[in-house]
Amino acid sequence: MIYTDMTKKALRLCFEAHREQTDKSGLPYVFHPFHLAEQMTDELTTTLALLHDVVEDTSYTFDDLSRMGFPAEVIDHLRLLTHDKRVPYEEYLAGIKGHPAAEAVKLADLRHNSDLTRLDKEMVDAKALQRQEKYLRAIAYLTDSQEDM
Repeated sequence: MIYTDMTKKALRLCFEAHREQTDKSGLPYVFHPFHLAEQMTDELTTTLALLHDVVEDTSYTFDDLSRMGFPAEVIDHLRLLTHDKRVPYEEYLAGIKGHPAAEAVKLADLRHNSDLTRLDKEMVDAKALQRQEKYLRAIAYLTDSQEDM
């Protein structure tokens, strides 16, 4: 993890925002963004990894993040990474493609989410396998292993 004033602020917010949440296996959700942040190589991507689900999965807004002092560059990237459910998934991914910092975080997110070992064995059902396939297609699209979704 890269520790700067901004990443430490993001780390605190990430913990606060997700502290009552659990993932599909019942583990503290906050382990997910921490895992992604550990893979990042600079201040921007580390901050994005920590905050990538804050607006999508909590009551925090982009305005809240801006008021907290996160710079416009962070907010703009988080807008790309936050999936508005009214936007088709393919269109959402197309918005991320070509933005290296957002791509790095999204690829780490997809890889972590497609790791079925995170789930208890009895939770690996048809729905989990479909989710994994969706994420693997998204990885292929973002890495140019497959041009179209």
